[in-house]
Amino acid sequence: MPLTEFNYLFAIGTIFAALDAWNIGANDVANSWATSVASQSVTYLQAMVLASVMEFAGSVGVGARVADTIRTKIVDTTLFVNDPAMLMLGMVCAVVASSCYLTFATKMGMPVSTTHSIMGGVIGMGIASVGADGIQWVGKGGGTGRINSGVIQVFLAWIIAPGLAGCFASIIFLITKYFVMLRKNPVRNALVLVPIYFAVTASLLTMLLLWKGGSYKIDLTDAQVAGTIVGVGAGFGILVACTLMPWLYRVVICDDWQLRWWHIPLGPLLLRRGEVPPPPEGVSPVVKNYYEGRLTKEELEARRAAARGDVEASAANGGSDSVEQKLNGASSSNDIATEPAVPVPQRKSLVGPKPDGKWYESKVLFWYFKWLLLRGVDKDVVNATSTNSALARNLEEVHAYAAHYDNKAEYMYSFLQIMTAATASFTHGANDIANAIGPYATVFQIWNQGLVPASGKSQVPTWILVFGGCCLVLGVWTYGYHIMRNLGNRLTLQSPSRGFSMELGAAITVILATRLKLPVSTTQCITGATVGVGLCSGTWRTVNWRMVAWIYLGWIITLPMTGIISGCLMGIIINAPRWGYSG
Repeated sequence: MPLTEFNYLFAIGTIFAALDAWNIGANDVANSWATSVASQSVTYLQAMVLASVMEFAGSVGVGARVADTIRTKIVDTTLFVNDPAMLMLGMVCAVVASSCYLTFATKMGMPVSTTHSIMGGVIGMGIASVGADGIQWVGKGGGTGRINSGVIQVFLAWIIAPGLAGCFASIIFLITKYFVMLRKNPVRNALVLVPIYFAVTASLLTMLLLWKGGSYKIDLTDAQVAGTIVGVGAGFGILVACTLMPWLYRVVICDDWQLRWWHIPLGPLLLRRGEVPPPPEGVSPVVKNYYEGRLTKEELEARRAAARGDVEASAANGGSDSVEQKLNGASSSNDIATEPAVPVPQRKSLVGPKPDGKWYESKVLFWYFKWLLLRGVDKDVVNATSTNSALARNLEEVHAYAAHYDNKAEYMYSFLQIMTAATASFTHGANDIANAIGPYATVFQIWNQGLVPASGKSQVPTWILVFGGCCLVLGVWTYGYHIMRNLGNRLTLQSPSRGFSMELGAAITVILATRLKLPVSTTQCITGATVGVGLCSGTWRTVNWRMVAWIYLGWIITLPMTGIISGCLMGIIINAPRWGYSG
């Protein structure tokens, strides 16, 4: 029977589950799209649209039809069979703790693991309610079974996830670097290698969908799974070679400015096009400059030398005011990063200026609506290097140590990067949304039926999946930019070839870890992959180590912070004095 006396607990759980899902969108979705946006393979608006579609589709269409109420199997739910309301209270406390901490972490720009956040909340409420003996600190069984569940998996994830992802991403990028980018004709080499990359990427992403996927069941033998993986990869590679590559040949090598993306299905027919007429005035080139606003090491040193010369000459002439002005306009390795020397084009605001009028007028109310929904999209996460934040100092110098490669060759990798980001976004929605709706589904079932979910699992109604998916998408649109800029150019210089290597390296790590049942976090995978690719320039100076330390700090404090908040809430509530009233 429904526990109507606990309606207030269900209401509180609903509010904070929405906040938790919002934070998952604002914090975790950056794992899939930060490198794509930072490398300019897609615009931020395009990434938001694609992320919304893929995350919502993964959340509602595939993910968590049967959500484990204790995803990480930390607390034995059979201990609450005789008091289901206690488990309901505990799940509410866990969600409150997780959502509050994630709000803080997102505001501070910390990319953290939402899985570890809810895990900490569950540990805290478990210790407060059933004691430390009721917590599974180490997994059961042999082999990887000892580390693929329990609290120990959190600590191992700090090393396993970034280490493996960094290695895989580095290998992929070094192959690209030495077989394509550093060759005499990188565009030709990219034209040959990109279809192979597409085939390999399709095979790997098929593995990800088959092995990690959502709640759908795969009824295939090992031989059939292997055949499916190889067949999908080969088929997709052939399809790309017959359609996309002729289009890329015409656009990149022949500079055919008349072609658009909808001409891709014409495939080999595009090779029969004649000479390309000269473009009319004002037509923008198809291939953009992916390093716009970024100085090479030589250019940065030349600018600093020129600034020092100007200062010395001005000082000799006694012009103190002009000296100060030139110093303020110059870049120094000891100063906070200033604006790039190369001017960056102004971005058109989607929100626009606030119209004149009273707050209740329709045009003003519409502007407030646009500001609420599109303010985050208006943020420039690509060129977010000029800031007073201590985490973003010396970014010009960090970027200057990274080599600049041929833009036409980089352009070909942008298509691969979009493919990996979209699939990673889909699987993220299918899996990680359960961090919010899994505990909430337990709260709902106990409130609705008065029983602890059988075997620790609860059927998730479709409306809860839609509810969580909508809150997640809202978080992407309104606050996703805050984490994206920290995982993008603020960590190391991004470009399509680098970003593709990072995303594929992270995907391979997730695939391998899923197969071996090892604990990894997508946040930690993409961070490790980014650092690994950054180090491939041959120097540690290409990585912003302040940002790396900041991210690691977020990982380390996540579990104890949420555990303390949840445990304190649970302990205070269940041990609070109760006063009766006798009239």
